Amino acid sequence: MASDRYPSRRQKLLAEVRKQSLASLLITNETNVRYLTGFTGDSTYLLLTQEHAILISDSRYTTQITEECTGLEVVIRPHTQKMHEATAKVIKKAKLAQVGFESGVVTVEMFESWQKESPATDFVSCPGLVEDLRMIKDADEIAEIRTAVRLAEKGFATLRATLRPDLTELEVAHDLEHAMRKFGSPGVSFPPIVGVGPRGALPHGRPSSMRISEADSVLIDWGANSPGGYKSDLTRILVTGKVSAKLEKVYGVVLTAQRLGIAAIRPGVKGCEVDAVARQHIEQAGFGKFFGHSLGHGIGLNIHEGPRLAAISETVLKPGMVVTVEPGIYLPNVLGVRIEDDILVTKDGCEVLTSVPKELDQMIVN
Repeated sequence: MASDRYPSRRQKLLAEVRKQSLASLLITNETNVRYLTGFTGDSTYLLLTQEHAILISDSRYTTQITEECTGLEVVIRPHTQKMHEATAKVIKKAKLAQVGFESGVVTVEMFESWQKESPATDFVSCPGLVEDLRMIKDADEIAEIRTAVRLAEKGFATLRATLRPDLTELEVAHDLEHAMRKFGSPGVSFPPIVGVGPRGALPHGRPSSMRISEADSVLIDWGANSPGGYKSDLTRILVTGKVSAKLEKVYGVVLTAQRLGIAAIRPGVKGCEVDAVARQHIEQAGFGKFFGHSLGHGIGLNIHEGPRLAAISETVLKPGMVVTVEPGIYLPNVLGVRIEDDILVTKDGCEVLTSVPKELDQMIVN
């Protein structure tokens, strides 16, 4: 990813900080630090002022910071100094009367320690400033997500070709992760969800010892990381036995709902409006009470980030946003169906980034 992206991102953030009538922001969310600097380690803060970008870290990362970051002032705290003490020292040296902070991730203990160490500084809550910037992906980020999608798809194709009835859900999850890593993914976006038959009705069920042969279908929710740390997120149903009338009906409702939701995505539309289009179809089919989660969420450096496609989301979609569309119907102790793709909002509509087949007859495994 181009190194000049990071100074540009920091300047955009500073413009938002100025709108809050502040001169500085302390970034403590590790993902946000990475987004603004390129640093991939942990236990590191970024203090951003109108004149300075100061990375506060420790000696474990001295060399790594040099390799990954440019244009930053770096403070390496000694092992005898706690992080809040080092942070307070930097703030005092910069003579900052006010410092904004990410209240969505800062603990009460952290906040109180800053107040104790820097009594002359007023710490002001500034939630979501970096997250709002992260919602719109640049060209490099979109390319990374495309790579994450391709890696996930290759892994799934390998799994499908080698799927055996005697495999357990847990073995399937492990095989899928191994396949994605073999194709170049540094890791999974999240632990794969594998649910055989009635266990597919657990939207976030953990893989168990249940075997593929114990039911006629299996729900698989998975994603790969790109080399640059961006995520993909897909869900498919594989039919490993008989296509029952119930499965055929539920699957058809979910697939149509997903297509309606995707067709509704374009700039200027609110997240709640996209959710309503898909949800209305499921409700009209009589399955409304079996679809209890939102229609989708943003993906990027985190597997769940803004914007949301949800009944309570007033976020207006803009070009460069990447979201999942994943309606589901979950019939307890019977079966669960969820179909999920990754969607890029474009200037005149949207682009489906994922290409795994999803017609019911295409999901039958011989």
